[in-house]
This record gives sequence, C-alpha cells and structure tokens, in this order.
Amino acid sequence: MAQLTQVNSMKQRVLVVEDDLRMLELICKGLRDVGHTPIPAPDGDAGLELAMGFDFDSIILDIGLPGHDGYSIAHALRANKQVPILMLTARDSEEDILRGFDCGADDYLTKPFSFREMLARLDILGRISPRYRDAQLLLDSARLMVHREGVSIQLTRSEFLLLRALHQKAGGIIERQALMEAVWGTHAGPANSLDVLVNSLRGKLDAHRSFKMIVTVRGIGYRLNMGSSQAQFAGARS
Repeated sequence: MAQLTQVNSMKQRVLVVEDDLRMLELICKGLRDVGHTPIPAPDGDAGLELAMGFDFDSIILDIGLPGHDGYSIAHALRANKQVPILMLTARDSEEDILRGFDCGADDYLTKPFSFREMLARLDILGRISPRYRDAQLLLDSARLMVHREGVSIQLTRSEFLLLRALHQKAGGIIERQALMEAVWGTHAGPANSLDVLVNSLRGKLDAHRSFKMIVTVRGIGYRLNMGSSQAQFAGARS
C-alpha cells in the first residue's frame, strides 16, 4: 500500500468492520496516516455493537463477516441511523451490489482496491455525514455521555434520550409530542416536562459557549443546530 502523508478532506472518525485481520490492520494504518481516526471491529457482532452504540462519520463494512454479516448490519443501521456506509467486499456480481444498496449501503468498493480510491470515496461520504462537525458532537450511549469539542458531559438517561432523538434527525425540526414519546414513551407526563428537560440539557450542552446547539421552533418543537454557518429558521429562538 502506498504511503500517503496527507488528505485534503475533513478528517473523519471511521468504523472499519473487517474480519481479515491483515486487511483490517492495513486499512486502519492507512487511515491514520492521512489523519482519519479508524476504529477497528474484527467481526460482525463487534461491528454492530460499535455502530449502534457510537457515532461515526462513515463506516467501511465488509459483507462476509462472522456473526452478523454486512447486509444485516447495514439493514439494522438504516432503521436507526443515517451514517454513510461504504461496503468493501470481494463480491462483485450485480445481484450482490444491488442487495448491498437495498440494505442501505451508500457506496460499494470491490477487492482488490486502490487505497486512494477508497479515500476519495470516503471524502464524498464524509460530506453527507450527519455528525455535527462545527460543534464536534459525539454521543456515547453506553455511558450516557456526550462529547462536545473534546469535553465529556455526563447526562441523565432522560437527557440522553432527548439528545439522541434530536441528533438522529440531523438538524431537522422534531415536534414536541415526538420528543416526549422518544424520552418517556406513551406515558409522557405534563407538557411542560419537556421544557424542563430541554432547559436541563441546554444547561449542560451549551453552557459557557457562544454557539448554542438546541434551538426552539415556536409552536412546533425543537431542533439540533448543525453548525454556526447554518441559516436560522424563521421564528426560532435559542
């Protein structure tokens, strides 16, 4: 594999799910060499657990894996997240490729492959990643924590469920009732309980920061601000 010293695209946090340990090592080393942060997963079970429990800019996903295969992982992710998926496999038939896209893959690369081509494809996928790059926001469901700009913030279970619901919409507006159900299910309490929870989450997430992430949309609900350069919705207030 050719040595690459830099990458002009934005750096990504990439989950690499590959059971060929030599291939896994080479991909992760190559990604580190150009400034990305690879997280290795040597089988399908580990890959699915990491993919569901943490947020990544993109996922490199082999199809033929022990445990959960690449198809089932992609299908499970699409029911919960919008992370871009690059399928990496030796299967190059039209049927296999179409099945990968049907399961939720965004791109497809067959082995053997050019590492430079893989980087170029990751660059494209990174542009559609739902992570909030301006604020460097990462969710950790295992520990009920959020990491903003390198600072770890401990949340309560309700605060985390609220933030996760906002995060999954990728900057879109979520109605109040939908947020209440995401946190408390169908047994939600008084309407003002959501406002109290939002204020509590704001106090932790936006404290002492000029860029506020949680935005109120009057008469509708809330959204998570995707970046300081994003235009504000009419009628919204911090």
